Amino acid sequence: MELRVLNYFLTVAREENFTHALQILHIIQPTLSRQLMQLEDELGTALFIRGKRKVLLTEAGMILKRRAEEILELSQKAQLEIQHQIDEVYGEIVLACGVTEATKTMGKYMKEFQKIYPHVTFRVRSGNSDLIVESVDRGIVDIGVILAPVILDKFDSLQLPNNERWGFL
Repeated sequence: MELRVLNYFLTVAREENFTHALQILHIIQPTLSRQLMQLEDELGTALFIRGKRKVLLTEAGMILKRRAEEILELSQKAQLEIQHQIDEVYGEIVLACGVTEATKTMGKYMKEFQKIYPHVTFRVRSGNSDLIVESVDRGIVDIGVILAPVILDKFDSLQLPNNERWGFL
């Protein structure tokens, strides 16, 4: 599986239309069709349900879409880290957290961090504790802020000083 072909696949999946994808990718239709058919052959399954005007993903296509986004994101992250490793600190930190009191605290930490390292950007994601732990484990997320109880044996962790308040409506 090539990164270029995964990018073609994702563009078609996002646009849900081959013509729009061709305009974005600046390639010709036979090239796109051939690459996607080879990808389907390589995986041994159909990835698209082709309609007259719209292209939908099969169940296998939905799985590949999620993984392809992660693969391309990790590839871009690695490329940035390698290109900017010279003198200054560059890059992107991916932070994942649920909507909690700690979100305010993390915003303050991020602001202070960027004063010291102005070439570092943050991307913030949200999710539940299990999804965040899985994303940190796979390297998709750099820092996860989660609510206990979660098993954190294989991670470096610290407890934030915030107290969460919960209620029912």
